[in-house]
Amino acid sequence: MTTTASPVSTRRRWAGLAVLSASLLLVVMDMTVLNVALPAITEALKPGSIELLWMVDVYALVLSGLLVTVSALGDRWGRKRMLLTGFAVFGVASLAILVAESPAAVIAVRALLGVGGAMIMPSTLSMIRNLFTDPRERATALGVWAAMAAVGGALGPILGGFLLEHFSWHAAFLVNVPVMIVAIVAGLILLPESRNPNPGRWDALGTLLSIVGMVSLVYAIKYFGKDGITDPGALAGTAIAALTLGWFIVRCLRRPDPLLEIRLLRNGAFSSGVVAALATSIAMAAVMLLMAQWMQLVQGYSPLETGVRLLPAAIAALIASPLAPALAHRIGARVVLAGGLAIAGLGFLVLFLAPHPLSYGPVAAMLVLIGVGEGALAIASAVIMSGTPAAKSGSAAAIEETSYELGGALGVAVLGSVAAAVYRDELGYRGPSAGIASESLGAALDVASDLGSAGTRLAAQAKTAFTDSLVLTSGAGAALMLVAALAIWLLTPRGLSLAATHH
Repeated sequence: MTTTASPVSTRRRWAGLAVLSASLLLVVMDMTVLNVALPAITEALKPGSIELLWMVDVYALVLSGLLVTVSALGDRWGRKRMLLTGFAVFGVASLAILVAESPAAVIAVRALLGVGGAMIMPSTLSMIRNLFTDPRERATALGVWAAMAAVGGALGPILGGFLLEHFSWHAAFLVNVPVMIVAIVAGLILLPESRNPNPGRWDALGTLLSIVGMVSLVYAIKYFGKDGITDPGALAGTAIAALTLGWFIVRCLRRPDPLLEIRLLRNGAFSSGVVAALATSIAMAAVMLLMAQWMQLVQGYSPLETGVRLLPAAIAALIASPLAPALAHRIGARVVLAGGLAIAGLGFLVLFLAPHPLSYGPVAAMLVLIGVGEGALAIASAVIMSGTPAAKSGSAAAIEETSYELGGALGVAVLGSVAAAVYRDELGYRGPSAGIASESLGAALDVASDLGSAGTRLAAQAKTAFTDSLVLTSGAGAALMLVAALAIWLLTPRGLSLAATHH
């Protein structure tokens, strides 16, 4: 059972979905805009290498650390209140960029954006669960929600590229402010309040364990990727994460009113949805990050041109996501969910098998197949939410969002490390500044610009090595997605219907 202010009319439900989807669109866009804005921020503020790392990482660390706590608070305090507070925090943090004139200030702004993002992302998902009590309607609504996430990921680089070509780097943050004001007003008018009427006692120790554990885990994953398995900070983070998260899981399993309802994972359908979210974000995070660099540094496209060339994935996802629920009703959720991941796996395989030298044709085909596969994630969300009691929707949303966050961090760390190792091995450069050139393609091109004719050879060598690392990483992504598709086929109950619902 969950409490809402009053029954919600059809028109108000779908208008409410528009507010929730638009807010998710903005948060996802904000994640990708920074990737485009980083060179301009680096040029303006001259951050050190550690400061640069924290600019990138602090958002994910704060967001992942707070997801469980904020979702549980939303179930108690009110999901609408939590969402609107998240809008306000996100807007204020974006406005604060006007006075951020040092790397430390930008890091603080990014941390505050992470707080706002943690309030917004699970709230959108749990509110859809409570707005749409009819399972068929809910599946369609989640299809729209998933499509907005895909579009946000594609529009981020385009919007970022446009803003950076016409304004200062501050504009990449300030664009959020008017949108958040509109979202707050629309949310106040259109969204009903909902909360768990019997949330149980607040678990202060569990809260501390979840925050410390998740931050330590994401920190360890990121620094393993950057510095290898011998990095003492990453090893310490792993040890702390294992201790605190192990304790947190045991605590949740023993309590009748846990902070996070981990017992939901005993449901095969729920677990299959989580595996789909995790596997997709692992493969996508690494390959799409490398793809954006390949387009700019190897092909020579501008940030705006790169954003436009990444659009096929978003267009395919925008078409597939709303259609996926209807298809699931016809042929079964199990077929659509496993089949979607298999199609995305084939997309990665297209790039892996593409002829040399790599051109945009196979890349475009890969992006379309990945976008179609991403459409299946609408079913993953519907499967997760259809098997969840409404009062526990905050926990379900927190588990799904945590899967995406962890998947993104794991993808960049693990597959990113594979790509870096392949690049270093293929480059084989032994000339001046060899250590710097082997760090990244950007560094190699900087070294090459000072070396005359030898630099021309180094630049060509580095671009070939980077392309090979992208192709091999795509092969690893294909293997992961195809294995995940098989796991989901085995985990998902035969004949699973999205009409299964709990009250």
